[in-house]
Amino acid sequence: MVGAAAPPTVIVFDMDGVLVEVTQSYREAIRETVRHFTGETVTHELIQNFKEQGGWNNDWLLSHRLITDRGGRAEYGDVVEYFNRIFLGENGNGLIRNEKWMPRPELLKRLAERATLAIFTGRAKYEADVTLERYAADVAFHPIVTDESVANPKPAPDGLELIKQEYPGRAIWYLGDTVDDARSAQTAGVPFVGVAMPSGLRPVENANLLRGYGAFAVLSDINELEALVDRGVPQPA
Repeated sequence: MVGAAAPPTVIVFDMDGVLVEVTQSYREAIRETVRHFTGETVTHELIQNFKEQGGWNNDWLLSHRLITDRGGRAEYGDVVEYFNRIFLGENGNGLIRNEKWMPRPELLKRLAERATLAIFTGRAKYEADVTLERYAADVAFHPIVTDESVANPKPAPDGLELIKQEYPGRAIWYLGDTVDDARSAQTAGVPFVGVAMPSGLRPVENANLLRGYGAFAVLSDINELEALVDRGVPQPA
């Protein structure tokens, strides 16, 4: 765990597990994709085990790995195509409709009065756009760094480095929910705030894991961020 962080003038959000609860969207798309190609059902616990290992931020790659582990021989491109078809559906009516937007009304507006808001997500741009247009069309996130924006995905720090270049000398915080988010922040030298939603699997264990990877605070809900920003110091462990 690192020491106290100065109040941010730039707040960077991961999307999944931070701004959006995705158990019944992305996580379920993994399960449905594996079931389609293998006939087997993987548990949410198994998916979480991979996420906690780090290196599995890309759900297409994780789906392909789980299929291969079960003897499936699907081509990666076919896995991506099927995953996207059930996740996005027709005009955004697939599993993505099961997402839950976590910030309460006016939270992001109030935070934007204190700091610039940005996003660094492993989502593809078209996936991020669907959710942001649905829930946050009036929020001026800048920049929005997606998978296409970087040469190397998380846990590489490329996305945070782009944002640091955009706002040189500014105090930046990054909020994320996975080991890969924390490792990205560590390498970029950006103070990291973990998010461990109670609705997720093993929230206490996940919170401790994020602290072990350098989080100076761990929130159970994005709506706790405002008080933390006002204090600019870590919460008690």
